[in-house]
Amino acid sequence: MSTETIGEKLRHLREENGLPLRKVAAIIDIDVAVLSKMERGERKLSKEVVLKLADTYNYSQEDLLISYLTDKILYEIQNEDLGEKALKVAEKRVKYVRELNLKQGKHK
Repeated sequence: MSTETIGEKLRHLREENGLPLRKVAAIIDIDVAVLSKMERGERKLSKEVVLKLADTYNYSQEDLLISYLTDKILYEIQNEDLGEKALKVAEKRVKYVRELNLKQGKHK
């Protein structure tokens, strides 16, 4: 299990690819300062940006999306006393809703 945030992961991927911040920002068409803040965790990412960065770094979209979603969930529940319990209940509800949608023919 990685304890790395999505921003940290993105910065490491950019550095591993030897790409300067300004070049990546130009590739995905966002401001350099915005991308820098995203890497530092000072600005939230969107799913669209995560997918563009996965493509830019030739990295698994699924892995980056999991990291992105993990950070979103953590942000919401990290300071809640019942956060872990709520997460377990939510996991069961996600499975239930997915099964219900499959039975009803709603695929995503």
